[in-house]
Amino acid sequence: MSLRERLTRRLPHMLEDIAELVECESPSADLAAVARSADVLAAVGQRRLGVPPERIVLDGHTHLRWRFGSGPPTVLLLGHHDTVWPIGSLRDRPYEVTDGILRGPGCFDMKVGIVQALHAVAELDDRDGVTLLVTGDEELGSPSSRSLIEQEAAGAAAALVLEASAARGALKTARKGMSRYVVHVEGLAAHAGLEPERGINAGVEVAHQILAVLALADPSRGTSVVPTTMSAGSAGNTVPANGTFVVDVRVHDIDEQRRVDLALRKLQPVVPGTRLNVEGGPNRPPLPSSASEALYERAAAAARDLGLPVPGRAAVGGASDGNLTAGVGTPTLDGLGAVGGGAHADSEHVVVAEIPHRAALVAALTRALLEQP
Repeated sequence: MSLRERLTRRLPHMLEDIAELVECESPSADLAAVARSADVLAAVGQRRLGVPPERIVLDGHTHLRWRFGSGPPTVLLLGHHDTVWPIGSLRDRPYEVTDGILRGPGCFDMKVGIVQALHAVAELDDRDGVTLLVTGDEELGSPSSRSLIEQEAAGAAAALVLEASAARGALKTARKGMSRYVVHVEGLAAHAGLEPERGINAGVEVAHQILAVLALADPSRGTSVVPTTMSAGSAGNTVPANGTFVVDVRVHDIDEQRRVDLALRKLQPVVPGTRLNVEGGPNRPPLPSSASEALYERAAAAARDLGLPVPGRAAVGGASDGNLTAGVGTPTLDGLGAVGGGAHADSEHVVVAEIPHRAALVAALTRALLEQP
């Protein structure tokens, strides 16, 4: 029986496992919920792989690692079990499979991908050199797991990221790097009707700084600099004493990330008497196409050997932990997880027929890399 056939026969078991994971809600900031999700995932993984994972708790976030073999990993399979969906989301978005489409909070991003990885590893005759790392804080920017991911990736020949695919099942061969900042403005409160001249309007300064930040974008280089959440003031009849706004930065190359970072740190007040403080900085470096080119070609060859269509390739603006593995110099291929769409949206869904196909692709590519790194 071929690898593709074996994984297809596993589909009912995969759906059982997916249901368990999706029905255990795991919003990133709820540490207790993430710990419960880790318990469920550990049990599912032990059932499929025959061994329990190592449980790693960092700053309260629970991560799981299966490491096969005594030496450094040859292939790092990487995913996360936390989601953006708050507790109670299942009431309005229950787990269901209808007409070949699977739905439920976190299914596409990325609990289906985790199950595909577990079953792919289960089909390997020789797992020596494989590490499967599933983190619990990716949706927050991986604050606690970053060093763990980088340490695992630094010793590996390749990192395969089980994040959801791009449109039409394309693999993600490039990702923008991202930075996140919070700009704080300090002014002086005063009564807006009686003596506004005594105030120093932090809200007006926020407006000036937002315009300055917008000017840092460079569409010709694919650099976006976007002010997102913002606030100023405490009452409708008071000159705002404080203001703040968040800045989201996405870039294709590290030089642009440095340029924008330097410019943000050099922002100067416009309204006399206001003061600025800029917090934050680069969160993830870019994942350049050069980091994935050779791995994509091997994935294409594996798909042909399995009798599957060769997946396309896509460069995307969103960041993942694949940015971190590429950042330490490890060849990285992303988007090997579920085929579907609607990440972080009410339309989140997965195409059921593609689940065993993607698991077979991951298994075949992992096996090929173990045999010839």
